[in-house]
Amino acid sequence: MKKLILNSFILFSFAILAQEKDFHLPKANDEFAEKKYAEAEAEYRISLSNNPKKSISAYNLGNAIYKQNNNTEALFSYENAIKNSTVRPEKHKAFHNSGNVYMKEKNYSAAVEAYKNALRNNPNDEETRYNFALAKKMLKNNPPKKDDKKDKKDKKKDNKKDKKDEKKDDKKKDDKKDGDQKNKNDQKNNPDGQPKPKPGGIQKERVQNLLDAVNNEEKKIQDKVNAKKVKGKPIQTEKDW
Repeated sequence: MKKLILNSFILFSFAILAQEKDFHLPKANDEFAEKKYAEAEAEYRISLSNNPKKSISAYNLGNAIYKQNNNTEALFSYENAIKNSTVRPEKHKAFHNSGNVYMKEKNYSAAVEAYKNALRNNPNDEETRYNFALAKKMLKNNPPKKDDKKDKKDKKKDNKKDKKDEKKDDKKKDDKKDGDQKNKNDQKNNPDGQPKPKPGGIQKERVQNLLDAVNNEEKKIQDKVNAKKVKGKPIQTEKDW
């Protein structure tokens, strides 16, 4: 695999725009050229503190920090340069070097976006185009992993759902068990397997039987009374004249 073009820094392209009164910026550039990156960083910081919106100092400060393998701070300086820059060439260089930082950290999706933004500001830069193609290839071969927090949240949600489903299943089992026990009791009380009459039906039948018994008793009593009346009345054998 071809190596990433990480050293495509154009450090002094911004320097010609520096104000004459800023002696720290050119001094920092000299220190950088001599690979005295810590000394250059100090001078760039002084230059930037005197003019916080100077994109030149922010960009070159990012380069000095990057050379000292401090990717996070370097990226912050590049972002500061992008925010304060008003011309495309400056934005292009800052985006390009941001992409280099992301590639170094194996954040390929962010690198792709950074190089893409760099090409938007300078579509003709071959180094940026090469790095952009390489970043896309690395992203394809190394897709980003899911966020651990999201995984934990999803897992927690799934566990809750599982517990809820388990409770439903347990309730169904209990209901089924109660139903089975009820069927067993019914079969025990009704061995013929005939459907049981409703409780209301039984009561109605019993009431009717009682009414029939009462009516029969009343009839018997009435018959006795009538029999006595007939016995006590004299029998007429002859007609009156």
